[in-house]
Amino acid sequence: MQALRHFLLAVQFFSRIPVTGRMAAWVGWSAEMQRASAAHLPGVGWLVGLWAALWMGGVCWLMPDTPWTPLLAAVLSTAGTLWLTGGFHEDGLADVADGLGGFVPPERALEIMKDSRLGAYGVMTLVMALLTKVTLIALLLSAMQDFWGPVPILVLVCCIHVLSRFAPLVLMRSLPHVGLAASSKTLHVAGQQMGWQGLLTGAFWCLPALVLLGWLGIYSFVLGLLAAMAVTTWLLRCWFKKRLGGMTGDCLGACQQLSELAMLLATALYLGRQL
Repeated sequence: MQALRHFLLAVQFFSRIPVTGRMAAWVGWSAEMQRASAAHLPGVGWLVGLWAALWMGGVCWLMPDTPWTPLLAAVLSTAGTLWLTGGFHEDGLADVADGLGGFVPPERALEIMKDSRLGAYGVMTLVMALLTKVTLIALLLSAMQDFWGPVPILVLVCCIHVLSRFAPLVLMRSLPHVGLAASSKTLHVAGQQMGWQGLLTGAFWCLPALVLLGWLGIYSFVLGLLAAMAVTTWLLRCWFKKRLGGMTGDCLGACQQLSELAMLLATALYLGRQL
């Protein structure tokens, strides 16, 4: 039951899905519970991934089969996930780009990252990230239907949402939190280094995704996805450690977004070699 409470707290924090009324009273809240809830971030990824797959599948089913249908499905799917999460991770990516885009000291970079205004680096990075995501999803929808069929595509996108949310947990395990304590919104979530138990909880949520990807029958492809996520996470960890001496909540959002893009790109590269 405690694990369910932690999961519902994660849903409440990382998405717009309401946990209110009697359910919220049953869940309760404490700083310790909120920290433990971060381990269930990949579990929230299941809800976001299923929502994305629902939009993609609905558009492909309802719309006529035209060259523009995959693009429309990709746009609406991405817009749906932005709405469901409130652009939580995308906001982190933009803030990291603003703070680390220029060559400023760590203290100044942290101040820039906490500024609610969006700068040039943040705008450029966010626009390019969303364009890349929409393009890759549309490309995969267009090319993969003949290779794998429609259902595995939806499974793949859903599983990528889950796996990409494990990457921030690795940062929480391996880097200290260096955000400004007075204004940090994630200090009660990522302020303490995640233990191995939390990492195992996140891995438990990812296990069904790996099983489903294995169902596609291409195990080298699954290893390629994991490698893309691992390399991206490692590079970001090195960058954050060098520039900031640790990580912030914005760094976690950036890690999720870039890991998601890396896995979509790895899928496109793999598919290009097969066709």
